[in-house]
Amino acid sequence: MKTQIAPKHPAYTFVKGNVYYFSRAIPKDLKNYYSRPRVIQSLRTTSRRHAVHSSRLLSVRLEDYWHDLRLRNTEPPCAHLLTREHLQGSSTVITLTQALELYLSVKGVGRADMFFRTARRNIDYVVDCLADRPLDMYKTSDAAQLRQWLLEKGLSISSVQRTFGVVRAVTNFAIAELGLGIQNNFIGIYLPTIHLGEKRRPIPTDKLIKLQKQCLAMDDDIRWLVALISDTGMRLAEAAGLLVEDINLQSPAPYINLRPHPHRPLKTLASTRHIPLTGLSLWAAKRVCLNRSSGYCFSRYNTQDKTSSNSASAAINKWLKSVVGSSSVIHSLRHSIRYRLREVEAPSEMIDQIGGWSLKSVGQNYGDGYKLKHMTEWMEKISLPLSC
Repeated sequence: MKTQIAPKHPAYTFVKGNVYYFSRAIPKDLKNYYSRPRVIQSLRTTSRRHAVHSSRLLSVRLEDYWHDLRLRNTEPPCAHLLTREHLQGSSTVITLTQALELYLSVKGVGRADMFFRTARRNIDYVVDCLADRPLDMYKTSDAAQLRQWLLEKGLSISSVQRTFGVVRAVTNFAIAELGLGIQNNFIGIYLPTIHLGEKRRPIPTDKLIKLQKQCLAMDDDIRWLVALISDTGMRLAEAAGLLVEDINLQSPAPYINLRPHPHRPLKTLASTRHIPLTGLSLWAAKRVCLNRSSGYCFSRYNTQDKTSSNSASAAINKWLKSVVGSSSVIHSLRHSIRYRLREVEAPSEMIDQIGGWSLKSVGQNYGDGYKLKHMTEWMEKISLPLSC
């Protein structure tokens, strides 16, 4: 009988609670720079493949930094010819996180909380991958490394493009505001583009019917959330952060009063809207109200401070792909609503109003936009042949 040998962990890693950690001893000649004998950092992944890539990147970055530390203790040749600032070997330029705070303090005036969270999240990606450095210490090779790290992390091409857009904007703003004579090395780096064939497409009707039948059969809170989105076109965070009081089933035309909450702000001003409940979304809303355990429609994804739409997305997308195919994600249902309404020749302004795509907020009680009963009539036209 052969003895099975446990698979060896990637170099400089160990596993704790199924999560990979990086661990590497500090070289003897550099120990005076550190408060501990080892560098230990979570790689924030349970995937061995991602851990291999992340540990290699972190190890290379450490070796580069250690090389720089050793050079600091080396007497440069012809030192008398160097300018004072280069002889000191340190940068006087603000760091990336300092540039972010400057950017938010000026550009963030009057902006929604989503603006701040998006900016911080994308800058956090850079810090996690490349560390928080003075702006003039990022090289084009670092930008390329960031691109690969984001793609390896599983971000979509559009998400990678958005991250680079934020980093470029923050860096450019600091350069302009402070009159820095430096180059933005995050500009000009190659980023993959989304080809026409790769754009999200609506889920075909037969697969939508299959999906909704599965929701009816499984009849749990995750499936209620999917069903709600499938016939309203809400964004995942919008639906996951609903309160029970946002659902109005007593109205002649039942609807959702979508509005911002402290735990879940909305993406745009137009996102505040009334959405008709028809088809399977009406069934899902009734199930939610009947089985509520708190003031939240979906308690597992909410705390007093935050709606965890990312954790909802991971679980739902995994199940969704198993039912309708690997090319579909929860956001595909939002695209499908637009497509289905176009197929029945609904007015484009009404489509925008239902989906919150308008440039300004419109609602039935505000004197402009379409009335709720008219939106309901159009939404009923796209109900699939299993409505409850």
